[in-house]
Amino acid sequence: MPSAGAGVSGPLQNRVTPTGEIVAVPARGLLMGNRGCLHGQGRTLGATRWRSKLWICCVLDWQGRRRDPMPPGRWTALFFVDEATALAAGHRPCGYCRRAAYLSYAEAWRAGLGLAERPRAVEMDAQLHAERVESRSRRQRTSKARAGSLPDGVMIRHDGGPGLLAGGRVLPWSFAGYQAPVPLRQDATVEVLTPPSSVAALAAGYRPLLHPSAGESQVPPAARRR
Repeated sequence: MPSAGAGVSGPLQNRVTPTGEIVAVPARGLLMGNRGCLHGQGRTLGATRWRSKLWICCVLDWQGRRRDPMPPGRWTALFFVDEATALAAGHRPCGYCRRAAYLSYAEAWRAGLGLAERPRAVEMDAQLHAERVESRSRRQRTSKARAGSLPDGVMIRHDGGPGLLAGGRVLPWSFAGYQAPVPLRQDATVEVLTPPSSVAALAAGYRPLLHPSAGESQVPPAARRR
């Protein structure tokens, strides 16, 4: 993947934080995503941060195809450290290149929200969009919860920055991966970055793809409430 295009010095502005910001850093991640075409001439982003409600996260390599990350007028490739980052930013698994993950997520969504049937992609997209951004300010919509009531895999704001909940502790997030875990009081009220429906899916057992720095034992096969 090219790091920059004509008229751009340095990395492209296409790396996404857990707060949904899109920034230019050289770090790579485990997944890519899409919100429509966000760039213009010169391969730079304008003010728009989405063109549709379909925010997905995809595999980096699909059948060995090489793609321009910012083809003119088509789509803007976005990149995430891992899936916990993508979920916090309001994305969901792609139903095409990540079919198994998509079906697992949709089923966990159904179970977590107590639905009779597995939701369609368009239904999840509409609900996630209402949960992830404020309609007027277009800033990330967050919620408050007791730390001990949240499942592993959720992102919260901790000490001024994003962090991953895992095993009753919080792992500070960075573009290079996660830092050493720090204690977290389970009765503490925290600001939750991950949208409520994705929180419910995690609580019902969805297991996101995590950066290796999180440690294989940090999030067990069945995400749990404590």
